[in-house]
Amino acid sequence: MPHPNTDHSCAVRALTAADLDAVVTIDAALEGRSRRDYVERRLAAARREPALHAQFAVDEGGELAAYLLARVLHGEFGRSRPSLRIELVGVRPERRGRGYASALLRALQDWGRRHGADEIHTLAAWTDAGLLPWLHRRGFALAPHHVIESAVDEGRWRPERDGPVSLPPGFGAPAEIDYGRTESNDHERLARDEADVRAMTADDLDAIVRIDRDIVGSDRRDYIAARLAEALHDAAIRISLVARRGGAIVGYLMARADFGDYGRTEPVAVLDTIGVDPAWTQRGVGHALLSQLFANLGALRVERAETVVAQRSLGLLGFLYATGFAPSQRLMFVIPV
Repeated sequence: MPHPNTDHSCAVRALTAADLDAVVTIDAALEGRSRRDYVERRLAAARREPALHAQFAVDEGGELAAYLLARVLHGEFGRSRPSLRIELVGVRPERRGRGYASALLRALQDWGRRHGADEIHTLAAWTDAGLLPWLHRRGFALAPHHVIESAVDEGRWRPERDGPVSLPPGFGAPAEIDYGRTESNDHERLARDEADVRAMTADDLDAIVRIDRDIVGSDRRDYIAARLAEALHDAAIRISLVARRGGAIVGYLMARADFGDYGRTEPVAVLDTIGVDPAWTQRGVGHALLSQLFANLGALRVERAETVVAQRSLGLLGFLYATGFAPSQRLMFVIPV
């Protein structure tokens, strides 16, 4: 039953840096451990790029009672229109049932309408008996996306991802035959050897924008610049990569490893986007990027990698499934703004 003091018109305000301690305290009470670094990074990101974040709070009795942190999406999940992703939401346990979470969701929907967004997304485990009924009552539905994941397994060698890449006839650079070499032929090489894969830097922006434009057919410099900044500065662990052939960037992978997203308490690598220059497809560049990513994650003791792919992105889904990804136990939900 609703609390007798439920106030569906409770005042919602913007979350500020001064709320950090209160948010951390409430979150720790809900999750059983402190995620201060994660919360601090999300508040700092909102101060740095306010147009890309919507963060709200509800006060009661002179103290923070509930909060919601969300961010703007522009190109994720195969979409071309802006949407919103809920990153963190919490209500003091002793003040649940008073309509605060619903008031925060309404504030987020109002904010989204004013800023041109048309959907709100979030993720939840299908076993979350507390959150799923709340999402259902608020009008959320299953989103047309696949949440897929892969165990990092300490970066151990996996043939489908790290093994020799068989290149189609005509692909790959020609080379003199060396009869003293032990490899089977010139078209089979370990995935990681197909490109020079290294950590992404801010100087890679122009090349990444060019590849993205060639793939999607439009210039998304602002979106790519924002994702690059997040990959380099917002995550606890920087794991974004670029692949080079002949000195030129021919592919990229943007990922982040962090505590906190969607209530997670273990470090998970989230693969935001992966792109290969159309002139270099079918040459093992994507395999090289994933192979190096998992090698790095294994060294960092990250246990799992996760991503979200639109149902219609059959080529990307096929590639990821072929390299070891599988359906996650988490589901994506969506509600119109």
